[in-house]
Amino acid sequence: MRPAFHATDWSVNQFQITLCIRPISARTSPVSGERTVALPDPAPPDQAAADSRPPRTRSREVRRSQLIEATIETMAARGFARTTLTEVARMAGLSHGLVLFHFETKEKLLAETLAYLAEEYRRNWQDALAAAGDEPAAQLAALIEADFAPGICTPARLAAWCAFWGEAQSRPMYQESYGDKDEEYIRALEAICARLNEAGGYGHDVPRIARILRLTIEGAWLDLMTMARPYTVSEARDTARAAAGLCFPRHFPVGRRSG
Repeated sequence: MRPAFHATDWSVNQFQITLCIRPISARTSPVSGERTVALPDPAPPDQAAADSRPPRTRSREVRRSQLIEATIETMAARGFARTTLTEVARMAGLSHGLVLFHFETKEKLLAETLAYLAEEYRRNWQDALAAAGDEPAAQLAALIEADFAPGICTPARLAAWCAFWGEAQSRPMYQESYGDKDEEYIRALEAICARLNEAGGYGHDVPRIARILRLTIEGAWLDLMTMARPYTVSEARDTARAAAGLCFPRHFPVGRRSG
């Protein structure tokens, strides 16, 4: 129940009530006819946490994310070479000057976009792995599902990744940006494959098996991006699961398709 102050008490508490940050409202009691003042409920914890950052900081983060998302869409529509600050501004519905304010140059904008994609990808597979439990088969299934999740496996994001992969050899900075995160994924995948290999007595070369699975997933991504009439994301995921079944048949029965 929200606290109420009687009108007869205002002479004592008027100064404190006047300084209260939250708005107050007055009402008349239907029984006594007295005027009372009610303070509103405090803001929910989540809202309070979200509002704890200064407004300028929140606005800056929102604008940068908006411009990075527009960069991803522009790369998908126009390709790497034809992505310009002007086109990104147009895609975002913002001014060219605002793009310059946040990123200064096209090179910095693209580097930030790659870092954004790499961190998004890392969080996605790590969250999926954390939710999968301790069984290695469930963990491998979670990694495969994560690579074809709706928020990750989109036409625009696949196009952006393909564009960056094409530039990686000539721009070492791009390799440095996502290289560590790529190695982290490879180590996690190899550790899962090692546990499956031991549990099933498969006798595989673990790094090679992990590489087969990773290249199958990346190849499916490329198919979805480059084929004139690509198969569905569900089929791409099932293809990766089929590769897991060929490597670990006792844990991944071959021939099972997702709905």
